[in-house]
Amino acid sequence: MTQRTGYVAIVGRPNVGKSTLLNRILGQKLSITSRKPQTTRHQILGIKTEDDQQVIYVDTPGIHKLQDKAINRYMNKAATTAVKDVDLILMLIDRMRWTDEDEMVLNTIKGQRAPVVLVVNKVDFVKEKDELLPWLEEVSKKHNFEQIIPLSAKTGHNVDRLEHLIESYLPESQHFFPEDQITDRSSRFLAAELVREKIMRQLGDELPYAMTVEIEEFVHNGTLIDISALILVERATQKAIVIGDGGSRIKQIGQDARKDMEVMFDCKVMLKLWVKVKAGWSDDERALRSLGYDDRIG
Repeated sequence: MTQRTGYVAIVGRPNVGKSTLLNRILGQKLSITSRKPQTTRHQILGIKTEDDQQVIYVDTPGIHKLQDKAINRYMNKAATTAVKDVDLILMLIDRMRWTDEDEMVLNTIKGQRAPVVLVVNKVDFVKEKDELLPWLEEVSKKHNFEQIIPLSAKTGHNVDRLEHLIESYLPESQHFFPEDQITDRSSRFLAAELVREKIMRQLGDELPYAMTVEIEEFVHNGTLIDISALILVERATQKAIVIGDGGSRIKQIGQDARKDMEVMFDCKVMLKLWVKVKAGWSDDERALRSLGYDDRIG
């Protein structure tokens, strides 16, 4: 049986549904999601192997104009380096919208050798369906896209069509990963991401993006995983927000994260959370490196 293996980069501006699409394709949660832009901060590989085909998806941070802090520059670099040496690029946009940041994404990928498929996500929210086709024809003039596929990552509408198209771009190659492996990321990394997701979902607009999570302890002793996670914020007022009245908010964050961890790791989890103020970490390149923010980009 001839094996086929290929890399597919998922790119787009913040909040167009890149991580939701990856989770839908994999059939399980890997990349964290929230309604807040810039939820994804790292390149994350999602691996799907079926029979003789292995697709290695590269989920990326949203490409955005904001470059004022080191973490913003890091996220843009992580996204732009992901499109090098892949076999196919999926450019996601949000239904019938084309913004300056979409234009920025397109300019980033135009010079790459890989073909580009435009994926129009969230079409389930388009009320006037008869307006979609003329708009797609208009947006097709922006670039020589291989195809334009409207879909809904949330409901799964048309995702199978996209996957079928992706398969046609896979070169003949031995598989790079074991067939039961779904990511190259460690359990510690995934645990930190789940805590960060719950904070972003709980706090809404109360806490800016000056927050990250570091796993200080991750001990698996057969039937139980013991995890200690440190939540870093930049100001004392932010620490108070994360903790909440009488510790109520951090307790809820911990409960929600632990439930997802137990599903992901298929094991009981004991989770302890701490909050610490580390002023200026998001604009300190040395601090970012120590927190794992440079491990995938060159």
